[in-house]
Amino acid sequence: MQKRIIVNHQLLDIMVMRLCHQLIENHGDFSDTVILGLQPRGKFVAQRIQNTLASILGKPVPTGYLDTTFHRDDFRRRDTPLTANATRIDFLIEGKKVILVDDVLYTGRSVRAALDAMIAYGRPANVELLVLIDRLYTRHLPIHATYVGQRVNSLQSQRVLVEWKGQETPEDNIWLITKNEE
Repeated sequence: MQKRIIVNHQLLDIMVMRLCHQLIENHGDFSDTVILGLQPRGKFVAQRIQNTLASILGKPVPTGYLDTTFHRDDFRRRDTPLTANATRIDFLIEGKKVILVDDVLYTGRSVRAALDAMIAYGRPANVELLVLIDRLYTRHLPIHATYVGQRVNSLQSQRVLVEWKGQETPEDNIWLITKNEE
């Protein structure tokens, strides 16, 4: 297995700050906008975005977490049952602008499942997507991100791993992993 760093912790901090400033340009003080992190990995990105926005704006931004397990189109196709993650949405999304947040945009199927799952909590006025990494040329569905940290050319056989300080590693890093063929 080969690991190649594509975003180190310093660049990741800059990327998150840039994404937050883009959000502020489009959503102002977030009075009618909420953030939903897609479980499991988008939760960490949403927390980082929320903390950075709160420090810039001087007020908290409504942020929740959305589980899409039972809305996935491959739910019944797996050999082992999937384990659901928690959904926590402590606010109404009816008529709000919603920013869905995930770490990596790959095939688009998780985002499609998130759109289905989100409707159970109300009908938003608008939905946008923010991702740290957009894997180009891998989409199965016509889904694109509104806010992108970095676009990465990758092969189907590769994967992108986002590591968060305190969760898995001493530093935040994003890796491109290639399995060795044997």
